[in-house]
Amino acid sequence: MVPAAGRGERLGPGAPKALRELGGVPLLVHAVRALARSRAVGLVVVAAPPDGVAEVVGLLDSHGLDGKDVRVVAGGATRQESVRLGLAAIPADVPVVLVHDAARPLVPVEVVDAVAAAVKGGAGAVVPAVPLADTVKRVEPQPGGRPEPVLETPDRSSLRAVQTPQGFRRELLAEVHERALAEPELTVTDDAGMVEHFGGTVVVVPGHEEAFKVTRPLDLVLAEAVLARRRASDGF
Repeated sequence: MVPAAGRGERLGPGAPKALRELGGVPLLVHAVRALARSRAVGLVVVAAPPDGVAEVVGLLDSHGLDGKDVRVVAGGATRQESVRLGLAAIPADVPVVLVHDAARPLVPVEVVDAVAAAVKGGAGAVVPAVPLADTVKRVEPQPGGRPEPVLETPDRSSLRAVQTPQGFRRELLAEVHERALAEPELTVTDDAGMVEHFGGTVVVVPGHEEAFKVTRPLDLVLAEAVLARRRASDGF
């Protein structure tokens, strides 16, 4: 599943982030292809902007997707709502669900495979992640760009930067989204965080440095360079 109903304002005004182009192809198409390359994936559901479903259908139809079943549904006002609506479009007999950011267009297929395998192996919730390269400081936020006092320096060896796709047992993902409806004030940045909030266990598998999120203009420049290298080496 790919929730792609957001606008992604940090890339600047214009088209929704998922429809911005990378190497002449929208980020969303790259993300769907990344999932479709995995033999573990039989269906990809895209949660599109409610007013852009027909546009996204046409966009995906115009690009080859290796014969995989791709369905487009209307997403919601929040990522959480889009995932819930996308989940409702997945057949009830599908036991494993992967949730992937449209803004991570270059995730290698081995990461997708590893997440799916971990869920099939018995984990309820799985996230790919990479070690942090930078030292991290926890600070006391200050308004207006004022200097921020450092509160502590966490041990970097125990920290990970989480990526997607995140994998879940279908019934677990459905359960936490249902429970979240009773907590409208709940704010989480990913589905794994929702599982943690309700007391579930999340495990980590190795991610990949090329599965970074395209959020800012500089990320798009880096993604273009990675894509150009891939195309030169293997016709990606």
